[in-house]
Amino acid sequence: MPLKVGLAASLTLDVGEADTATAMRSGDVPVLATPRVVALAEQASVEAVAGVLEPGMTTVGYEVQLAHLAPTPVGGRVTADATLENVEGRRLTFRVSVNDARGLVAIGRLTRVVVERNRFLERSRGEA
Repeated sequence: MPLKVGLAASLTLDVGEADTATAMRSGDVPVLATPRVVALAEQASVEAVAGVLEPGMTTVGYEVQLAHLAPTPVGGRVTADATLENVEGRRLTFRVSVNDARGLVAIGRLTRVVVERNRFLERSRGEA
């Protein structure tokens, strides 16, 4: 199955102490941290295309545009949804949203780039 618009995935997280702004040092309140929201949304985007990439290929983060609109306390449950919205060469753009029991927590777009895993790792070490 090729990469095509509409591929999607959802992931759920039960917010724990390690997921808070306090624990992640991105703030001083014990609610779901924005960096954790971004990571969850990115994880959902990775899952959306995981089954269709050619062997040896992966995606890497390129750009994040996300508005974190509402707090979620420890013990809350959030679900991140990612849908492939655009394929432009190797560049993939996903529409993402994160919701909890009260509604919308975050919304935005993530862009990832398809790369050959081993070549990318070699370049990261300065070998290529």
